[in-house]
Amino acid sequence: MDMLSKEHRNWNMSQIKSKDTQPELLLRSMLHRTGSRYKLHVKTLPGKPDLVFPRYRSAIFVNGCFWHRHNGCQFAYMPKSREAFWEDKFEKTIARDKRNEQELRNSGWAVITVWECELKRAPNKVIDQVTEYLQGYH
Repeated sequence: MDMLSKEHRNWNMSQIKSKDTQPELLLRSMLHRTGSRYKLHVKTLPGKPDLVFPRYRSAIFVNGCFWHRHNGCQFAYMPKSREAFWEDKFEKTIARDKRNEQELRNSGWAVITVWECELKRAPNKVIDQVTEYLQGYH
């Protein structure tokens, strides 16, 4: 049973952003400080990656652990109400993410997925890994 009214639940859901999220802004800021330049949410690419490095043909998705089901993460819990709805929603999200990543790879793009919890736990480690990965394409 949902503890919130339908109106309040709708309001909560409407506040969830698909771009310019806190983890994404943190990653963008830190990468920009390292001198990395990128494009944002390129609509012509599958899945509209959060950050795109055309020079390196690399794309980064900054995924929220709950919505994109980070395997084994404490934040990827299953809601207690409307379990069938959430299972279906999460399965579709996972399938869409895999399809978009595969389409990018088939087109010659490198794909990096950065998880929200990794950015919270060790942002400097994530930045080091991303910049090291991109430098391998020089």
